[in-house]
Amino acid sequence: MAEPSTEITDAFTILADTRRRYALYHLTRQDAPVSFDNLVTQVAAKETDTEPDAVDNESFNAVASAMHHVHLPMLSERGVVTYEANPGEIKLVDDPSSLQPHLDAARRSELGSDTPTGQR
Repeated sequence: MAEPSTEITDAFTILADTRRRYALYHLTRQDAPVSFDNLVTQVAAKETDTEPDAVDNESFNAVASAMHHVHLPMLSERGVVTYEANPGEIKLVDDPSSLQPHLDAARRSELGSDTPTGQR
């Protein structure tokens, strides 16, 4: 049996975590870099099914810690985002074409949206 391509393995590894998917859903809809706090708030809002302005401190802090220590470094190492803790801005590197079809399928399944993630 043939080994799966590295591209597919990477895509599924990246998309395996809900917080990474939520972060990518948000980033693909932005024209400019977003602040760390903005991204964390958006991810926490999705995770808790609340509006961004209703995210509580406990949820925010839990997501912030995981994003800073685990998810953003991983996405940066894989070349999907640029992230520097200072000044704290996150940007999608390019249109992640090998990731895009899988991200779109995950978004449709998870959020019920027919709009591809790369369209704003």
